Amino acid sequence: MRLAVVGAGGRMGRMLIKAIAETEGCRLVGAIAREGSELLGHDAGLMAGIGLLEVDVTDDPLPIFAQADGVLDFTTPSATVAFAALAAQARIVHVIGTTGLQDDDFTKLEAAARHARVVQSGNMSLGVNLLAGLVRKVAATLGDDYDIEILEMHHRMKVDAPSGTALLLGEAAAQGRKVSLKDHSVRVRDGHTGARRPGDIGFAALRGGTVVGDHTVMFAGPGECIEISHRAEDRSIFARGAVRAALWAFDKKPGYYTMADVLGLNGL
Repeated sequence: MRLAVVGAGGRMGRMLIKAIAETEGCRLVGAIAREGSELLGHDAGLMAGIGLLEVDVTDDPLPIFAQADGVLDFTTPSATVAFAALAAQARIVHVIGTTGLQDDDFTKLEAAARHARVVQSGNMSLGVNLLAGLVRKVAATLGDDYDIEILEMHHRMKVDAPSGTALLLGEAAAQGRKVSLKDHSVRVRDGHTGARRPGDIGFAALRGGTVVGDHTVMFAGPGECIEISHRAEDRSIFARGAVRAALWAFDKKPGYYTMADVLGLNGL
C-alpha cells in the first residue's frame, strides 16, 4: 500500500514515517510539510532517522495524493479538513489522528467520506480502543447509581483539553448508556456547583512534564469504585495503530470508520 504522511516534519509525522518503513505491506510515497518549512527538499527517511528512503519532503499535496493509496494525518483541525477534501477527490484512504476537532469539522469529514475511506479516532492506540470497548460495556451494565468520571493527564505542551482520547472514552460511556455525551458532559467544576447530577459524565484534565498520555475511567457507585486505565509509554503506539488502520481500510468501500471498526470491537 502506497502511503503518504502529512505534517511529516512534526514529532508524530516522523514516527509515522518510521512505522511505515517497519511495516510489511506498505511503503512511503510522499511526505508533506507546511509551506516554508526548513525541511522541504530533505529526504524523509533521513529526517525520521531511519536512513535514506529517496522520498523528498514537499509542501505540495496534490501530486502526492494522486499517486498514494492512503494518507496518514496527525495535524491540526483546519489542515485535516483541507486534506480530507483532497482525499475525497483522490478517492483514497484518509487516516485521521488529529485532535481538537469540532462539530463543524466532523460534518465536513463525513461529507468527504462519501468518496474517501475515512478512519478517524481520538486515539489510534490499539489498547485505548480496547479500553473504549470495555467502557461501553461497563456503562451499559451499570446504572446511574454509578457516577462516571474520566481523568486524563498529558505533557505540558498539549494545547487541547479534554484530550481526544478522553472524549473518545466519554463517547463510549455515553453510547453504553444510550445517551448523548453533549447533553451529559461536565467539563469544568469551580465554586459552589451543587450536588452532582445523576447521569453526568465528568472530565478532569491535568497537564505537566512529558507525560505521553494517562487515562482512567472511574465508575463510582454505592460502596465501591471500578477503575479502568491505560498508560501510553511511547508515541509509536499511535503511529503503528494508524498504519494498521490504513491497511485495514485499503479494500473497504468509501465511508466513515473508527478504530472500533478496524479492531472489530463494535459488538463489545
